[in-house]
This record gives sequence, structure tokens and C-alpha cells, in this order.
Amino acid sequence: MLQANEIQQTFSHIQQTIGQAEQACNASADTPQDLKACISKMARDAKTAGDVIKSNDESRIIQCVDDLEDMGDEARRLSRSDSHISPQVESAVTKVHAELSALKHKLH
Repeated sequence: MLQANEIQQTFSHIQQTIGQAEQACNASADTPQDLKACISKMARDAKTAGDVIKSNDESRIIQCVDDLEDMGDEARRLSRSDSHISPQVESAVTKVHAELSALKHKLH
């Protein structure tokens, strides 16, 4: 498992990336409501997960990251299923998914 400070730093960066994806979704009129809702939920859950990350409870950390990564999968699926998604939104969603997947694999 990664060191606690490495997890916190990585997760802090992921929270920023999720925030950027949320901004990109809200800035684009072509973003479907279900994708906006998915990214917004991910942003809310990431804030809660930040407290779990600070707790150093390994099993809870893994569960939170797994849950967020599942939401990242859903967001990526939604963004790829709509041909009207802006390149900025597609890129932001892909980046969130990639970062969450990388952290998940480091934790398992």
C-alpha cells in the first residue's frame, strides 16, 4: 500500500481534477444532464472521501476509491455514448477516470 502522505497528495490532485471536470461539464451546453449529475455526485463523494483518506483506515480508503472509480467508469461510458460531448468535457472525464483507476490499482 502507498504511504499515507502519498495517498493524500494523490487524492488531493484527483479532487482538483474532478473539480475541473465538473467545471467543464457546467461550461458546455452540450453536456447531457446525466453526465453532469454523475460528475456532480462524484465531486460530492470525493469531498466525503477526503475525510476517509485522512483517517488512514485502509479498508475504508480502498472502498471509497473503488466507489469513485466505479463512478468514473460510468462517467466515461456516458461521455463516450454521446457524440455531441465537447472535446474539453471528454478529455476531463477521461483524465478523472484514468487518475482514479491508477490510484485504485496502486491500492490493490
